[in-house]
Amino acid sequence: MQIKKSYLLYISLFIFFLFSQQVKAENAIITTDNVNIRSGPGTEFEPIGQANTNEEYHIKSTQGNWVEIEFENQTGWIISDYISILENDPEINENTDKTITIRYDNTQLRSGPSTKFEIISFAESGDTFDVVSEAGDWYEITNDEVTGYVLKQLIDPIDQYGGLRFDFTDKTIVIDAGHGGHDVGAIGASGSYEKDIASVTAKELEKKLTSLGANVLLTRPEDEFISLKSRATYSNVLDTDAFISIHYNSFPEQPNVTGIETYYYHEQNKELAHYIQQEIIKETNARDRGTSVGDYYVIRQNFQPSVLLELGFISNKGVEQLLHTNTYQQQLVTGIVNGLGIYFSNY
Repeated sequence: MQIKKSYLLYISLFIFFLFSQQVKAENAIITTDNVNIRSGPGTEFEPIGQANTNEEYHIKSTQGNWVEIEFENQTGWIISDYISILENDPEINENTDKTITIRYDNTQLRSGPSTKFEIISFAESGDTFDVVSEAGDWYEITNDEVTGYVLKQLIDPIDQYGGLRFDFTDKTIVIDAGHGGHDVGAIGASGSYEKDIASVTAKELEKKLTSLGANVLLTRPEDEFISLKSRATYSNVLDTDAFISIHYNSFPEQPNVTGIETYYYHEQNKELAHYIQQEIIKETNARDRGTSVGDYYVIRQNFQPSVLLELGFISNKGVEQLLHTNTYQQQLVTGIVNGLGIYFSNY
């Protein structure tokens, strides 16, 4: 009987260590308050204490969705949903001598390596920081004024296609090409229609976002009239992560007017508008007409993240000709994609 018990104990320990793997990461940072630490890897085990936001614990092992940590001279278990794992690579974390330069205005710095952590500061384009450590997809950075965490995607070089390394998997983006059918929109200096140029941009944007993993939907795949109500409703009934309405401006009375502007209606979409406008201007070097509140139906009645873009004045003959080139269309699309990527990375 004693031999049988010892055998069963041996098998139990073997199974436990088979499914309890050691992890490379050394520390777990708690991302919420009043998290139970339990005596074993499951809710059936009794709590032995609690942890709170920003507390850091050494990781011993993992089992399924549970992480074993050192806790008050013993070990305890915490569910992985409430932690961010801080990887500790000596080659990176000790004497990195790595310096990074911020690429974008209003880049968020957080108190920990996850969007679950609070924003503690904003960095501006051109600001430089020393890299203290790396934690998964995040850099811990510091300068004379602040220490915080920044997402690597906002720092690392652009890829071979001229866009940042963003992954849009699981993002649903609705692209709304303005006007259509009998509604031609603005008319260009040489007679081109806004509806046609908007459609070109929409389809190029669709191709780029799809290649990056996004689920992309067009409010009007063809040249047809779609009501403003239908466009907004289409976005509202879907689990839309961003709605982008594409338009082109016209001011025939002053044919030399140029520039790009982005509109939002709901205050919570101000940052989305800012990032897209900022990135389009960087890519095109067009005149920056800024972002502002616009009382347009497709964004006023849209309760998903939404903006309306005015991507240039087709009443300006030079701009109109430029918009018919693939190179410039790709610059516009790259700017929109980069702006979306930065927005999604921060929210």
